[in-house]
Amino acid sequence: MIQRDDILSMEYLKKTEFTGCHQGMRYRLEGAEDEAGEKKLKCTIWPEPFNFFKTPDDKKESSFFLFDEDGVADAVAWMNDKLFEERDKWEHAAENWSSYE
Repeated sequence: MIQRDDILSMEYLKKTEFTGCHQGMRYRLEGAEDEAGEKKLKCTIWPEPFNFFKTPDDKKESSFFLFDEDGVADAVAWMNDKLFEERDKWEHAAENWSSYE
């Protein structure tokens, strides 16, 4: 389970993106504008083994949250929900070494 303490501070997120991984799920949090042009916290998840830039966009899933502490907590909850809902996907993620050619 991903914890809020696993994510760096809001001060860090205001300056750059944060990436991490947990049980086959890689994730990235960053400041971004949503469709309405508002500053939001964008959370993107994708299966291991590759980094954000090497993973095809169709393998990634993103969601937007408020760009504050509550938004970070909501992003963590969303990632944990995805870990639980798609457990098989994350457990077998390491088998994807040759699937993105």
